[in-house]
Amino acid sequence: MSDHAYSAAERAAIYRAIGERRDMRHFAGGSVAPELLGRLLAAAHQAPSVGLMQPWRFIRITQRELRGRIQGLVEEERVRTAEALGERSDDFMKLKVEGISDCAEVLVAALMDNREPHIFGRRTLPEMDLASLACAIQNLWLAARAEGLGLGWVSLFDPQALAALLGMPAGAKPVAVLCLGPVSEFYAQPMLVQENWAQERPLSEMLFENQWGERP
Repeated sequence: MSDHAYSAAERAAIYRAIGERRDMRHFAGGSVAPELLGRLLAAAHQAPSVGLMQPWRFIRITQRELRGRIQGLVEEERVRTAEALGERSDDFMKLKVEGISDCAEVLVAALMDNREPHIFGRRTLPEMDLASLACAIQNLWLAARAEGLGLGWVSLFDPQALAALLGMPAGAKPVAVLCLGPVSEFYAQPMLVQENWAQERPLSEMLFENQWGERP
């Protein structure tokens, strides 16, 4: 055991938050206290980022009418996705894919504009800015779970349409509509597993050794 390890109770809490984090779609209204929202956003802001570029930007949506317009964009994409799914279209349309009207807070997570000058760690992998934003969202997700709040990541939208709706500058890109707030309960399993849409695959199928496809 490393001298830098946390206590057993602290480690258990971290692994519990990871194991019980869920992509939530069902919310119970309510509110998120300003100081709590501040803690969650501070946790997101502590994420690692390539070259310390901190490419994340968060837009808090406080206007109910604007929420409705964002939800409209999501609904448009939901229909297009269903059409693209072919024979699974009907099953997809039965799924609840967002909680925008029900959650306490809506945040839009976006990549900043003018990212091109940041080449440290991105010269061959420019998408590392997106990976950095994903780390910030995961921080927010885990902190929310530890605080007893649900969070859902919605990616069903046209990025250009949402960017225009929110007045984003050229080059900035919305990546996630985040629904945050109290929930009546957390899903015992990922919702798509519970709804028989997909099944989780074991880690053993994802782990190779030395060469692609070689099992440990």
